[in-house]
Amino acid sequence: MMGCRCTRTNRSGPPGLGPAVYLTWVLLLAGLALAPPSIVLAQASRADDELAEARRLNQEAATLYSSGKLAAAIPLVQRALAIQEKALGPEHPDVAASLDALAGLDRAQGNYREAERLYRRALAIREKALGRGNPALVLSLNNLAGLYRAQGKYAEAEPLYRRALAIEEESRGPENLSVAASLDNLAGLYRAQGKYAQAEPLYRRALAIGEKSRGPEDLDVAASLNNLAGLYHAQGRYAEAEPLYRRALAIGEKTLGPEHPNIAANLNNLALLYAAQGKSAESEPLQRRALAIQEKALGLEHPDVATSLNNLAELERAQGKYAPAEPRYQRALAIREKALGPEHPAVAGSLSGLAELYQAQGAYAQAESRYRRALAILEKALGPEHPDVATVLDSLAGLYEAQGKYLQAEPRYRRALVILEKALGPEHPDVATVLENFAAFLRKTNRAAVAQDMEARARIIRAKRAEIAPAK
Repeated sequence: MMGCRCTRTNRSGPPGLGPAVYLTWVLLLAGLALAPPSIVLAQASRADDELAEARRLNQEAATLYSSGKLAAAIPLVQRALAIQEKALGPEHPDVAASLDALAGLDRAQGNYREAERLYRRALAIREKALGRGNPALVLSLNNLAGLYRAQGKYAEAEPLYRRALAIEEESRGPENLSVAASLDNLAGLYRAQGKYAQAEPLYRRALAIGEKSRGPEDLDVAASLNNLAGLYHAQGRYAEAEPLYRRALAIGEKTLGPEHPNIAANLNNLALLYAAQGKSAESEPLQRRALAIQEKALGLEHPDVATSLNNLAELERAQGKYAPAEPRYQRALAIREKALGPEHPAVAGSLSGLAELYQAQGAYAQAESRYRRALAILEKALGPEHPDVATVLDSLAGLYEAQGKYLQAEPRYRRALVILEKALGPEHPDVATVLENFAAFLRKTNRAAVAQDMEARARIIRAKRAEIAPAK
């Protein structure tokens, strides 16, 4: 799932207090420890057992989550939450931790509305219990901001990321490793919007903090290297991205071992960089190794396996190897539908890949049905003005254009352009892509003057992006 490294804060009460004493401390704070000491201790003992059961349920849920069994994990976290609310009260900080866990599961399944409600409740609990400047709030702020970012709600995400960064800098100092994580998150938001000049210094600062705090071979440093490399990758600065990806991979292999699932993500990053340069011979073995690692470590039906299958299918489709690509797309689709549900945005990704494959083979009816289902999923899950909706609209318009269905193509090109300009700004590279596609369509329909204006605008966008990258 997307370059954002979120901080995670575990709150277990005041330092030095054992579980039973800690619970008595909670009761005193709540004004409930008015009964005789013997009764309080008995109540504490029973509640302690209940809280231990809540911890067990959360641990079991975490195991299910790591194996991709999201739907099975949710009722366990719900039970843990109910226990904590009863034992500690509905506004205790530990309740917020379970709310975060449940919201994370909802988000992973694409249930963004419910996830937002839970994240907001967790944030409100922490603000009330701990104060607006407490470092424990950073987790809630980053979680909520990450949810908004996933939905393309960048204006809502930015102030939350900025607030999290300010809290970290004030409470921990400007060179703390937690500050680096917040810098990475804010930089990732800027990168998603195409604001590369704003993202780069944040990524660089995060990397410098990590190297100074933990040394050059720490996993947090590897995460920052991957983030900075991803920025260069997005800008087409491939020669600068490659050594950073390779260094991150080397750190991971040395620290975690060559068969760890995290290594697969590093391999996929490097493989996609090669694929973007048309270096299929270098990309394919890395993708195959990533897939093998994930299948062995995570099982054959984990969502991360589906991602690697999709990547490999994309590479094969680009090479014209349609026969092996189709069953990979189909398998990725089946995994995602089973693990995440049939209306998850990741399912739309597999459908779009299949549609492109069918379109390349001239199977237009099959392509159209997949594009339309992908579009319906994204509009429902992310809203009708999300950039991913625009991507599918642009592809669907291209399909109609290829069939000479110009009346169906044009409004989809126009809608895609409007969405991207609104969501990402008029100078984002994705806007240039749609302008180029739309301009080619307009030339085909004898509107050369309008097409020329669009082409000129796209060239300006590309030129400005090229100026951001230093000369090689």
